[in-house]
Amino acid sequence: MDGELKIFSGSSNRGLAARIANTLGRPLGEARVEHFPDGEADIQILENVRGTDVFVVQSTCAPVDRNLMQLLIMIDALRRASAGRVTALIPYFGYARQEKKSTGREPITAKLVANILEAAGVSRIVTLDLHAPAVQGFFDIPVDHLLAAPLLADAIDRMRLTQPVIVSPDAGGVTRAHDFSQRVAGAPLAVVFKNRTAADKIEHLQIVGEVEGRDAIVVDDQVSTGHTLVEASEALRERGARSVYGCAVHPVFASDALERIQDAPIERLFITDTIPIEDGLMNGKIQLVHTHELFGEAVRRIHNDESVTALFK
Repeated sequence: MDGELKIFSGSSNRGLAARIANTLGRPLGEARVEHFPDGEADIQILENVRGTDVFVVQSTCAPVDRNLMQLLIMIDALRRASAGRVTALIPYFGYARQEKKSTGREPITAKLVANILEAAGVSRIVTLDLHAPAVQGFFDIPVDHLLAAPLLADAIDRMRLTQPVIVSPDAGGVTRAHDFSQRVAGAPLAVVFKNRTAADKIEHLQIVGEVEGRDAIVVDDQVSTGHTLVEASEALRERGARSVYGCAVHPVFASDALERIQDAPIERLFITDTIPIEDGLMNGKIQLVHTHELFGEAVRRIHNDESVTALFK
């Protein structure tokens, strides 16, 4: 791109947006992001973007629908202001868990969101650790799917655990956990299998893999209610794990998840900053891993038409 690079932010994660901009030596673009008394978004781009390569940073976390609408409206505003290219940098992609029908008369909401983003005029998507990587295929535009595993694995390596074991909290996360285990030297893999008798009731857990006397690291893409992480940690301690740690990319922390984690037998939980967490809600178990350098490098490479593939690994 010959045009200037500018970074704008919605209201969902301005802290991360500012850190990304600072990494690139740029100020955040000036925009008014407010709401009318009836709740409708009131957005205006306050500087010239004609011919500019624009990146909009906006996690579609809670309140999901409001943050999604902000993103769509900002994309439309930038397009109407003749921006050269508009890339949506979505650290946390909401609705990614609704990527398929599990029963009759259900929507595939992730596909709907992809359609809406394209209709708004976005040129490219950059996101981190989609719950379902297949969501990339819902778009007919480029999607750069970055991974936080190298950052989280580096945080684990710095703890110098002597006998780590990487644990998938369910069968669906085995691929993610296996990839993580390849990044932590000498760490075998274990899997927690659940016998779920109802939507909110688990009869028992079975662990496949050796965890006795080891430091177990439970790896997942996000922590929502915390039930999965807590149940896995309790089962691991019962099976003789020396200690339990958690690694999750997206700190959704719905309902009373933080309190649940605080009471669980978890030494420390590593999360990233894709979703902002109020300082008052943080407890001593939570350790933040920053992603701004990863996103900043992705932005730099996209702007300069360089390969982004190396950042996926």
